[in-house]
Amino acid sequence: MKLGINGLGRIGKLSLWTHVSRKQLSEIVVNIGRDVGSSLDDLAAAIERDSTYGRLGAYLHGHQTGRVIEELSEETGRMRIDGVPVRILRRDRNPQDIPWRENGVKLVVDTTGVFKDPTADAGEAKGALRGHLEAGAAKVILSAPFKIKAKGLDMPGDAITMVMGINDDDYQAASHNVISAASCTTTCLSYMIKPLLEKIGAENLMSASMVTVHAATGTQQVLDRLPGSGAADLRKNRSILNNIILTTTGAAKALSLVIPEMKNIGFIAESVRIPTSTGSLIILVINIQDEPGKPTQRDFINGLYRDYAAHNPYLEYSEQQNVSSDIIGVPRAAAIIESTETHTRTASIFVNLAKTQAGTAGGKDALLEVPVTQAVIYGWYDNELGSYTNMLGDLTMKVADSIV
Repeated sequence: MKLGINGLGRIGKLSLWTHVSRKQLSEIVVNIGRDVGSSLDDLAAAIERDSTYGRLGAYLHGHQTGRVIEELSEETGRMRIDGVPVRILRRDRNPQDIPWRENGVKLVVDTTGVFKDPTADAGEAKGALRGHLEAGAAKVILSAPFKIKAKGLDMPGDAITMVMGINDDDYQAASHNVISAASCTTTCLSYMIKPLLEKIGAENLMSASMVTVHAATGTQQVLDRLPGSGAADLRKNRSILNNIILTTTGAAKALSLVIPEMKNIGFIAESVRIPTSTGSLIILVINIQDEPGKPTQRDFINGLYRDYAAHNPYLEYSEQQNVSSDIIGVPRAAAIIESTETHTRTASIFVNLAKTQAGTAGGKDALLEVPVTQAVIYGWYDNELGSYTNMLGDLTMKVADSIV
């Protein structure tokens, strides 16, 4: 199997690292659609070194290893990375023009963050995700959530959003050709929510909310700059080096695609960007309707995560006191539960029945006492290599194995 990667930004580059380390592919074809530096050597240097994760050789073999990129051919764009054949395409930016067919590529991972609409026609002038299929790929995986631009359009039948270990069993090779791997935040959140639903039940979750304290991304500015014409969010143009920046997240919407039960639970998701390069945190707050005299307690919640982590490799349960740098690079950990900071508080709320569908049952001043536990749960995730890209790699190989 040959894999195509479109884009060599943060996720594209780290996906290349991931698949080189796994040695499961006969060749990796990377499309960047332009020249980099003055030669292929400059591109190789950019692949080999990373400000967050260090050198590729050390990632693969430890600190004593030297350079792992060799046999560079400026003419063909070919190189070997730790023995894996890699070809760099530097001509086309529009997905439908990329020569996947000529290079024998049937599976493409698009990491550009540009082509996110699964309904867009392959022939759109500025390019579209389906252009990869037109260019010869059998399937395309998007390393971001889908975003349908036109109002009123439904998700196409051949499109699916998946998180490994959560809903990847819904994947149908015969019908699903356009796949979203959701986002790093949705991936972490799904592993914080799924154990709760399995043990407590969706019917007992009254409401939920989350804030992700998120590392910087490539869309943010190093220094302040003027916003573009018509820009609505002026904070996106402020320096991430100097500020905590309020922003938005589509995690709540994407979560309902991978865990449908969440559609019936009131859920709010917010995001705050902070000046770190990777390592993010979700603070999840849930309200649980309890039985009288049986409050949900901290030990119960920690126990359900501990038990879930014992049989699921994508969830980790920690009893240590972590900081964000401690979880950088932890492989395949969608979420790392910080059990030392789990908190619960149980109290009774009184519901005025006159304001409910029950009407005035029991009299206009009748009150219903409901025991409710509010729980606060913390989950770490390496939003780049450790969590998201490693799990994207697993998803990629699952889809690859399904291609005839």
